[in-house]
Amino acid sequence: MSIKKRINRIRGAITRSLTRNIGTSVQNSIGNDLPNKPDIRRVLICRPNHRLGNLLLTTPLVQEIQQTFPNARIDLFIKGGAGSLIFKNYKSIDTLIQLPKKPFKDLLKYLGGWLHIQKTRYDIVINVVSNSSSGRLSTKYANAKFRCFGDVDSTILSKYPDADHMAKFPVYSFRNFLTQLGFPENTNAVAPMNIELSTAEIAHGKKLLIDIVKNNRKTIALFTYATGDKCYSESWWQEFYTKLKAIYPDYNIIEVLPVENISQLAFSIPSFYSKDVREIGSFITNTNLFIGADSGMMHLASASNAPTVGLFKITNAKIYAPYNHNSMAIDTSEKSIDECIGIIRSIAI
Repeated sequence: MSIKKRINRIRGAITRSLTRNIGTSVQNSIGNDLPNKPDIRRVLICRPNHRLGNLLLTTPLVQEIQQTFPNARIDLFIKGGAGSLIFKNYKSIDTLIQLPKKPFKDLLKYLGGWLHIQKTRYDIVINVVSNSSSGRLSTKYANAKFRCFGDVDSTILSKYPDADHMAKFPVYSFRNFLTQLGFPENTNAVAPMNIELSTAEIAHGKKLLIDIVKNNRKTIALFTYATGDKCYSESWWQEFYTKLKAIYPDYNIIEVLPVENISQLAFSIPSFYSKDVREIGSFITNTNLFIGADSGMMHLASASNAPTVGLFKITNAKIYAPYNHNSMAIDTSEKSIDECIGIIRSIAI
């Protein structure tokens, strides 16, 4: 581990220890004695993180708020520029407060983001991840009547078997919080991630796919890259591809390349490359199956409504698995490539 990573890990541990108790008493002091259900018109979601996957995992919560309070306006307190692409077609989103990824390189913008959540009056502010120090701080600092800190609640975990999931727990936590405000409990299934692709975007993605395959056969998309230890070796992917092709000889198999333009298949099969998140999603949604390691691209495929197989070997699938239609996670630390292929064959594509 590099010195920089060690310093960041230590800094994060110290910050989390200092902020983990922020707001707990405020959230729990609401009680059930409010005379009337509050009128919710302005909501702030705090997820000050820049990673593609983490922002996509927030979309079910946005959908939940839209469905519960269709006339409410939502602000997002996030990092980086990906949010403007991810939430582009969400009509309920009012303001994206996008902190710079490196605060000291743009200190005025960073401070301006914090000032914005203080000067704007919100009815509810929601912290998405309970152990996020910046999320807890921003939830405490924001000018709001009610604050949902998203603390891990054993009653929620015991009630919902899937509550460990990073996209689902914030929704369950928010629902539980609303019952404290006098709202009826919502027992519907949590919405899948959704990047809200338009009809025009999907049509564009189909054209991009046809330009590569030049036929109308079904297509499987592979994403062979991932960061750090989540990445599988070239030899693993080569064996996987060879066996997958033998099972699906009449399918197109295309590799979706990462922004780094890296291929674990040595660019030996047709590939698609783009730096535009929405264009990539539009392309993937036109494929019949996406297979890739746990990554932001895996979450993008799921949010684009493509049947998605996530390959997990070090991260927890209960927390990050794709869960939209015909999607699943495979723990490759316990499964051989042949077993993985067998599981994938069970998907109706």
